[in-house]
Amino acid sequence: MNSLVNSTIAPLRNVALATGAMQRAIERPLHLPGMVTFSGPSGFGKSMAAAYVANKYRAFYIECKSSWTRKAILEAILREMGKVPAKTVATMTDQIADELVLSGRPLIIDEMDHVVEKGAVEVIRDIYEGSKAPILLIGEELLPTKLAQWERFHGRILDWKQAEAVSMADAAHLRGLYCRQVAVTDDLLALVLEAAHGSVRRVCVNLELIQSTALSDGVATADRAWWGSRDLHTGQPPKRRAF
Repeated sequence: MNSLVNSTIAPLRNVALATGAMQRAIERPLHLPGMVTFSGPSGFGKSMAAAYVANKYRAFYIECKSSWTRKAILEAILREMGKVPAKTVATMTDQIADELVLSGRPLIIDEMDHVVEKGAVEVIRDIYEGSKAPILLIGEELLPTKLAQWERFHGRILDWKQAEAVSMADAAHLRGLYCRQVAVTDDLLALVLEAAHGSVRRVCVNLELIQSTALSDGVATADRAWWGSRDLHTGQPPKRRAF
């Protein structure tokens, strides 16, 4: 990631929320816990925010997969750190904690829900206890509820931040990034926002749809009147057709 990433995604509201969560963990008094969560529905731009935070704070970053075991999670963190993983889970945990202490860098774990589902939460707690490093955990809307069953882990969370629905200001910023060949008016952008149901991803999909359609029609300014009754992507599956 580079300065271009920062300059393009920084103004988004959820980027600011995730950045604030990490900043609080970094600047906390030492007697307070150092893990924070950032959760919300799919498509709300959480991973985009994570990319910004990782770049800003030089954080080690992993995005967990549904198939990963405890060992695979630890190996992924060590690869991100540029370390050769040891053979056992216990030794790998110590390797990670030691590197966090020596480097002074925070850790970001994206798709934390997979860690919970694999019952690997205590491994992350062990990493935290061994390093006291700032750790940002990113997951879906129910992540805080899922973590509540792990009392010792739950009690070490400093702050619970929740992603917010995409705003008109966010949509306008995305328009400037992704619709550079066509001018999209505010009235059409408002329709895009309504169709997005809070999702940054759907705003981006619809802006690309509008731009490609306008270019195909030879239209330089895309407004609501021109768009008419065309469909926008709402995330809903197509209705069953009758033949």
